[in-house]
Amino acid sequence: MQEYEIILFYKYVHIADTQALLEHQREICTRLELKGRTIIATEGINATLEGTKEHIAAYLADYLSDPRFADTHIKRSVGTGDAFPKLSIKVRQEIVSLHLGTCDVDPNQTTGIHLKPEELHEWIHSGKEFYIVDMRNAYEHKVGQFEGSICPPMDNFRDLPKFIKSIEHLKDKVVLTVCTGGVRCEKASGYLITQGFKNVYQLDGGIVSYMEKYPNEDFKGKLYVFDQRVMMGFYTDDPKHQVIGRCEGCDGACEKFVNCVNDNCHRHFIFCDSCVNAKGKPVCPHGCTMTRRSKSVKNSFWKKITSFFSK
Repeated sequence: MQEYEIILFYKYVHIADTQALLEHQREICTRLELKGRTIIATEGINATLEGTKEHIAAYLADYLSDPRFADTHIKRSVGTGDAFPKLSIKVRQEIVSLHLGTCDVDPNQTTGIHLKPEELHEWIHSGKEFYIVDMRNAYEHKVGQFEGSICPPMDNFRDLPKFIKSIEHLKDKVVLTVCTGGVRCEKASGYLITQGFKNVYQLDGGIVSYMEKYPNEDFKGKLYVFDQRVMMGFYTDDPKHQVIGRCEGCDGACEKFVNCVNDNCHRHFIFCDSCVNAKGKPVCPHGCTMTRRSKSVKNSFWKKITSFFSK
C-alpha cells in the first residue's frame, strides 16, 4: 500500500526568471505525479504538495539542490492520496496575495524576528509578558487558536490596516505574529514594524510546527488547512485535545465545516449533523435557505483555496 506525504513550504528570495522556475516546477511535479498548488513570484515561492513518500523525496532532492532554496523549512504531514484534486502552478505578483498597496513590505528586507517553537513554549510557560496576534482569517480561528491570543475578525489580509488601530497600545510590548505555516507572518510582522511596533516576532515554521512539537498543549483545537483534509490535528484521541469549534446552528461543540451551495452565499461555516432540516440538509445559519444538496468541503475546497490565494 502506497504511503503519501504532504509538504508545506515557502521561501522569500529574489527570483529573476519566474517563468523558467514555473516550467521546471511543472515538469518535475508532473513527472513525479505530485498534486497541490505552487505560487511563484519575483519575491519567492510558496507551495503545498502531496505525493508518495518516494516521489516527495525525489522532489525535495531536486528543490533543495538549488542554492536559492537550500535552507527552506519543509513542513511535513501524513497524506491521504487525495488531498488535492489537481496540480496548479502559477506566477503571481506575490506568493501570498496580501494587497497592502503602498503599505506592502518586502520580507527580504523587513520582517519580524523568527521565534522557534521551543522558544515560544518557554515564553508561554515562564510567564513572560508578550502578546500573540493571530494573522489568519476569522473562520480559521474558530476551530483552533493559541490560548489567550488576539484573533482579529479579518475576512482577508487587506483588513489588517483597519485592525492595527485596535492594538496600537502594544507598540512598546513584545508582539508575536502567528499563522498556519509562517508565510503570512513574514509580511504581517514586517507591516507591524513599519507601523511603529518595536518588538515584533513571528513563529518560525508557523502553527503547524508548534503543534508537531507540542500537540494539544497550548494551541487548542485543530489547525485549518487549505486542502481536502480541511483541518489537521495531532493525537486527537488524546484527552487533552479540546474541541473549540461551535456549531453555528446549536452552538454545540463541533469541528465540521460545510459550504453553502447557494451561489449567492457560498459561505463556509461550522455545522453539526444534528442541525439538519427535515430533509437532512443543513440550513445556512444566516438566513440563506439551501435549495440543493449541500456540497461537502472535500468537493468544494478547491474553490475556497483558489479564492484565498487570489485575494
